[in-house]
Amino acid sequence: MPIAVFDSGVGGLTVLRALAQHFPREDFLYLGDTARLPYGNKSPVTIRQYVEQNIRFLLGRRVKAIVVACNSASSVLDPSVKAPVPIYNVITPGARLAVTQSNTGKIGVIATRTTVAQQAYVRAIAAVNPNAQVVQQACPLLVPLVEEGWVDDPLTNLVIHRYLNPLKEAGIDTLIMGCTHYPVLKEPMSRVMGKGVVLVDSGEAIAQQIQTDMSAKQLLANPLGQGRLDLLSTDLAENFRLMAERILHPLSAASFNHVDI
Repeated sequence: MPIAVFDSGVGGLTVLRALAQHFPREDFLYLGDTARLPYGNKSPVTIRQYVEQNIRFLLGRRVKAIVVACNSASSVLDPSVKAPVPIYNVITPGARLAVTQSNTGKIGVIATRTTVAQQAYVRAIAAVNPNAQVVQQACPLLVPLVEEGWVDDPLTNLVIHRYLNPLKEAGIDTLIMGCTHYPVLKEPMSRVMGKGVVLVDSGEAIAQQIQTDMSAKQLLANPLGQGRLDLLSTDLAENFRLMAERILHPLSAASFNHVDI
């Protein structure tokens, strides 16, 4: 059975890539809810409804685990809800990794408005290190810029500089890219923040968590798998395919299909 990964659009493909590279024998099923993106500027009630619908759909596809590869969705995920398979959010592993990477305890978080408003990373970091100082910055323009494919556009660089400057001036030494779209912009973000700041990628963090669970037999590995990647989208526009190929490179998807949730 595959591991499912879902996001509001193409951003979660950065998580899929990290997982597929870390677990080359595992099969993965990706769902991009592109018909309803972005999640980050919608209310928690609406996002929670989308999350529940996506989880029910993926459970119907016989998956062995579900990764909620969307920080906005993870921020409203109810941990008390019982599910027949493990459900992973990207916030808790990202917060833990950031705390271990930070030498000063000054941690920055860039995310959507919803994730920032929910204080999800602030709470998750405090649970690991109550003395950490967290500086948040909402970056609502970055997701549509990535979805439009304007990754190398000068305008995108200007927007990144505008958003990240306050965090740089605050003296953070670790920056959580609190939206799965943001690793696509990791290079220009690194240039703005400088070599002294560690950028935390949700994909790498969740891969470590899943590896821990597989080692503990809480999630069974698939040593005989083919490493197949199947991509689903609720609005299979050509841009989705092009961005998927770009983000997943050097990996490639076995299929692209449109679905209704």
